[in-house]
Amino acid sequence: MRIADASYGSNEDGLIWGYRFVPGQPAQPISTDAVAAFLGAPADGDGRGFLWLHFSLSNTGSERYLRRALQMPDAFYDSLRSEVGSTRLELDDNALIAVVHDVLFDSSFDASEVGTTSLCIGPRLLVSARLRPLRSVDQLRAAVRSGQVFRSPVELLAHLLRDQASVLGEILRKCTQQVDRIEDRLLDNRIASDRKQLGALRRSLVRLQRLLAPEPTALFRLLNRPPDWIGREDIADLQQAAEEFSTAIGDSAALVERVKLIQEELAALVNEQTGRTLFVLTVVTVVALPINLVAGLFGMNVGGIPLAENAHGFLSVVLGLCVLTAVLAYAAFGRRRD
Repeated sequence: MRIADASYGSNEDGLIWGYRFVPGQPAQPISTDAVAAFLGAPADGDGRGFLWLHFSLSNTGSERYLRRALQMPDAFYDSLRSEVGSTRLELDDNALIAVVHDVLFDSSFDASEVGTTSLCIGPRLLVSARLRPLRSVDQLRAAVRSGQVFRSPVELLAHLLRDQASVLGEILRKCTQQVDRIEDRLLDNRIASDRKQLGALRRSLVRLQRLLAPEPTALFRLLNRPPDWIGREDIADLQQAAEEFSTAIGDSAALVERVKLIQEELAALVNEQTGRTLFVLTVVTVVALPINLVAGLFGMNVGGIPLAENAHGFLSVVLGLCVLTAVLAYAAFGRRRD
């Protein structure tokens, strides 16, 4: 048995993939050995374009390489060790620091299957780092490998945010289908196995919404005061991505409210069924009360029991109990129907 590779799909420096983008041309792969030469070249010479470097935080060599070879703000390194929390998008030392969230690549969407990607964006460099593979980042890589042309790192960020919104939209479509099926079963009064599923859906959607909701707000705040190196076309792309993401967040909030209403309807039906069951049990108890009372009284082995010497005593008692039971049943069920 061979010992498993500790690089987690990356090279010795923690790089999973790297691409060099030249204006008007598809991206070309680049290794960590050529990064220093590219960043050291002037922007108007052989250093035209920008780089996208994607690192694996599972590899212990990634942070060492980042600190040794790349000059990035301390806020980016702090974000590498942060837990899954709220979204961040801020300027630090003329660089854009972003912390975005997404579902895992092989996830079927569960509340706990959310990962974080830390990004540092500059005029000629985009660095992203993650602990586990994420869907939106993989979709962005697929677009790059298919030959799509990108003019700047900010356009890459905007494309990543749109992919993130599309992943959220796909999750919402699947959840909507589940909610539709539950609602159809609710109309058929089949509610035994749906409450637990609805609760899990609502918890997952609320958690995902809490993680992703600050992202459009942070984007709009950035667009109000963008740095000088972000062009007008990039600002337009970011604005479009923010609007698409806001729409997805709004749809998520609407679905959460719909699930909440269905849960309330289910609770009302359960309460109604419980009340109906208790009513039937109460009526049965009240109807059977005269029979039990008379049986207890006539069952005592003492002298002086009425009708003991009457030949029609038993029939008289039975008829009286039947009439009294019928009156009580009519009073209970008749008023219930009214």
